[in-house]
Amino acid sequence: MSKVTTTRRGLLRAGAGAGLIVAAPSIVRAQGAAWPNKPITIVVNFPAGGLTDGIARAFGQSVSQATGQQVIVDNKPGASGNIGAALVARAPADGYTFLHSVSSTLIQNRVMFKTLGFDPDKDLTVVSGTSSGVLPVVVHKSLPAEVKDLKSFIEYAKKNKVNFGSWALGSSAHIFAQTLNEKYGLTIEVVTYKGEAPMWQDMGAGQLQAAMGSPQAMNALVVKGDVRGIAAPSKVRARIFPDVPTSLEQGFTDDAFTVSGWLALAAPAATPKDIIKRMSDLWVAAADSEPGKKMMDSFALVEKPMPHEEVMADYERLKKTLIPRIVALGIQPV
Repeated sequence: MSKVTTTRRGLLRAGAGAGLIVAAPSIVRAQGAAWPNKPITIVVNFPAGGLTDGIARAFGQSVSQATGQQVIVDNKPGASGNIGAALVARAPADGYTFLHSVSSTLIQNRVMFKTLGFDPDKDLTVVSGTSSGVLPVVVHKSLPAEVKDLKSFIEYAKKNKVNFGSWALGSSAHIFAQTLNEKYGLTIEVVTYKGEAPMWQDMGAGQLQAAMGSPQAMNALVVKGDVRGIAAPSKVRARIFPDVPTSLEQGFTDDAFTVSGWLALAAPAATPKDIIKRMSDLWVAAADSEPGKKMMDSFALVEKPMPHEEVMADYERLKKTLIPRIVALGIQPV
């Protein structure tokens, strides 16, 4: 198997002990009935500017409007999302600290890293899951015009040095590129970032030949003509590239080429069930709020968020399918 993995500026493997969120030293069960009676913090474990951050801010605004309490979005990027997730895992389980992440933080990372700083299954519970929608695969304008689909991209990568941007180690983009390496004998270099925003900055500067991510985050590059779509790794085409066929339409039937995943709103595992239920309901309803609908539309998202019980069932399904995929690819934990 041929593969190369590069980490941009090195992946932070710092312990999650620093910068813990200050909150009440004890959990008062009676607070659950009056919840919320103070500001809520949502930790986003990626930088501002991407899909995860945008949905957290728009949905958080809706939660604030519905409850009358301030919702603070606190960006804590690093180590492919592990730092922010560990902070929330160690926060008091009183319903005032949540994590907004991607499913890969909770699933893929457990086999991508030797240590996470938290246990996804024991320390966190998923409150709601919002589909990440279609994440198109694009190439930079510097690639020849004949590179217009996956087949021609593979042929180009056989003869030329190619790198591929991933918003985090072990992300769907990472798996997609490494599967191309595995199945077609390529040496695509996967470059990992602390989120989408810096990845698209490098793509715009011509430092990346290919990448995969959310339509809104890449939209400025699409408008300027810096990138063009070559595949929609999903069951439906991307609205931003309506003429670009899905991977399945192009004959790529491997599960790794049809991305499934969601944005995870999570809480410390011991958070009272009534608070989990209330926040889940608020998050699902946020998709129909004015700020929520605007953000959903800007990212071309059409599926409503999954409530707590539904997303937990899907969480188990994804663990069973994605973890073996990473193990099979031979990606070594760092």
